[in-house]
Amino acid sequence: MKGLLYLTLNYILYHRWKTVVMVACLFLTVILPFTISGLIRSFEKSIYTRSELTPIVIGAEGSALDLTLQSLYFNRGSAVQRSATISMAEQQQVTRDNLAVAIPIHSLYQAKQFPIVGTTGDYFRFRDLKISLGSPLTILGECLIGADCARDLGLAPGDQLLSDRPNMLDLAGDYPLKMTVAGVFEKSGSPDDSAVFVDLKTAWIIQGLGHGHQDLESPEQEENVVRDGGQIKALPSKVVPYTEINESNIDSFHFHGDTSTFPVTAIIGVPKDVKSETLLEARYQNNDRGVQFVRPVESIKELMSVLLRVRQFFMVNTILIGVSTLLLTILVLLLSLKLRQGERETMFKLGCRSGTIMALQTFEILFVAIVAAILVLAVSWLCASMASRYFDSWITQGGSW
Repeated sequence: MKGLLYLTLNYILYHRWKTVVMVACLFLTVILPFTISGLIRSFEKSIYTRSELTPIVIGAEGSALDLTLQSLYFNRGSAVQRSATISMAEQQQVTRDNLAVAIPIHSLYQAKQFPIVGTTGDYFRFRDLKISLGSPLTILGECLIGADCARDLGLAPGDQLLSDRPNMLDLAGDYPLKMTVAGVFEKSGSPDDSAVFVDLKTAWIIQGLGHGHQDLESPEQEENVVRDGGQIKALPSKVVPYTEINESNIDSFHFHGDTSTFPVTAIIGVPKDVKSETLLEARYQNNDRGVQFVRPVESIKELMSVLLRVRQFFMVNTILIGVSTLLLTILVLLLSLKLRQGERETMFKLGCRSGTIMALQTFEILFVAIVAAILVLAVSWLCASMASRYFDSWITQGGSW
């Protein structure tokens, strides 16, 4: 056995380039299906985790998948995407008869490209978010930020964060809101790490549904105004290009209209039990309010079914390529055996049995197969490890759906 291995190793080293080509052919044929399967499994594991923890989502009629991605991952992007909204009154439909806890989500705006999520304290309890620095929300204009948001923007409790203006060309639009960071959440490994959380009322102020008034007659505003007869006008150069809520003006902030009619992008429902969930689903069947009932895990399954069909296409393509590569490899081996006919005759004359000669050439083929298999396993493991970290980071940031 030792002699066979010695002869095999020396033959392979002498014909190193032929061996490299054969290993590369086998490696490239097998690596594609292994890598694709690993990537899809990694993505499936990452994206299913959050959807399985969210029982139901109520939102505007349309794409169930878009609603799921927007309400669970907040869809962080380079520009604000105005999702369809439902009224806050829908919360009463969810909580009626004590069937479920209703958690409103308002995610229409961003701050430094991080999504601003207006919600209630129920959301923090539902997601088990804990504050590592600072304190909870107490007044209008405060925000809580995720760990990744705090790290990327270099923010800490007491710092201020300005919301992005949806349309820079809309000079007559509402000014951004200058928010005060009240606290920073512990890292949770979820999209919440890359979000800015505010109270619902603060989110509505950003949207322009609520505003405050300055007392232009106060002594503090004397240098910012001009008196024209009996009228007092603010100087244009003194107008602050953003809205800020502080102790001096917080009492002047108010809303026009019934807040139950104000918009939210979605409502997360947490039913008491399976019966309550079924009754709640029945309540949304064939409704005329333009509202839909969605189970996030089912929407994610639809997304994964598309990816699985893509994987099947690649698998069929890979099988065809694999068969052709295998046939070419067999052809190369047969030609190699033909060319080595004289070598075998010489070995036979030197006293080698036919079985020994066949074992020697079998070892050479096994060596090529084993090296290719080791390379496939190593590269697949490396790709799966990198993909897992990438998908976790991508989903944590809301992805670019």
